[in-house]
Amino acid sequence: MLVACGGGEAEEVEVVEVEAAGESEPSAAAEPEAPPPLFTRRRPLMGTIFIVNVDAPEAVAAPAVRAALDEIERLETVLSEWREDSEISRINAQAGIEPVRVSDEVFAVVKAGVEVSRWSEGAFDLSWAALRGLYDFRPGRQRVPELREVRRRLRLIDYRRIRLNEEEKSVFLTQRGMAIGTGGIGKGFALDRAGAILREAGIDNYMLFAGGQVQVHGRRGDRAWRVGIMHPRENANYFGFLENDGGSISTSGDYENVYVDEDGRRWHHILDPRTGEPVERSMSVTFVAPSGLYADALSTAAFVLGPDRARALLEELPFEAQLVHVGSDCSLHRNNVDESLVMRVELADGKLPNCAE
Repeated sequence: MLVACGGGEAEEVEVVEVEAAGESEPSAAAEPEAPPPLFTRRRPLMGTIFIVNVDAPEAVAAPAVRAALDEIERLETVLSEWREDSEISRINAQAGIEPVRVSDEVFAVVKAGVEVSRWSEGAFDLSWAALRGLYDFRPGRQRVPELREVRRRLRLIDYRRIRLNEEEKSVFLTQRGMAIGTGGIGKGFALDRAGAILREAGIDNYMLFAGGQVQVHGRRGDRAWRVGIMHPRENANYFGFLENDGGSISTSGDYENVYVDEDGRRWHHILDPRTGEPVERSMSVTFVAPSGLYADALSTAAFVLGPDRARALLEELPFEAQLVHVGSDCSLHRNNVDESLVMRVELADGKLPNCAE
């Protein structure tokens, strides 16, 4: 997710497991046995809270979950642009000077970020971080920059000037002042690695959270995992949920880190890297992809593009994905989504209720 909040990385939209509302209750005789409680641990990392839920005995779960969280913590040291000693910070410090050799993990994340930048024609741009610090959405500290400030930074945003050398495993930003930011892609990669560690330990049923991204694998008892999608204008309410037994689900929304000015304009943290201003084509996007490495960046790209162009992006991807998109007019768009999306509200003329500003 593209963030530009001063003073540190902003926590993203939370997507949680929910039970379906309005489902008919089974009779007492037919009531299924409740699934066992999950083993859960959480840890503050990468500017948000990572939560690991597994369906496994504690003797198996405890060391595996600890190892998964430790791996995420290790990845933070190399991927976070907020840490001066990270590999990402070294890349940014050497912009316009020389290429920087990086670890396999960092190279994989940067390469995927450039791919999504190219697929979306810059709607997601890994070099967005040149805009960092211009806006501040913290209560009492809100700041909206003047247009001339934004325009000065825009010349430093261009994913085509990120040079990758596969053989050397190096990254080079060709212009001084350029900066890449992994806030919209690094968490997904960390979830991928955490999931791999759990599976290596023999744990097949789990749900992982990292801000606006959820990764699931296996089952929750006798059913798939259920991941709620936040209503963009009703705090803590969910208009539906997705059932999934193996994928990464990322939501980007305009309802976190938001400031409404005296003229009623909504300023929020998802910026169009081509204009430097908050996007007005979308209210929320939920993207389902095979891996977290791509889901988070693609949800941001789809949000920036708006419903029609996001659908075209989906059709061009080299892997199967799903998209649930709430447009700026409250219209709900479902792409490649069938019965896996269960609605909790009724639409009116294809739009969510209680959604308008």
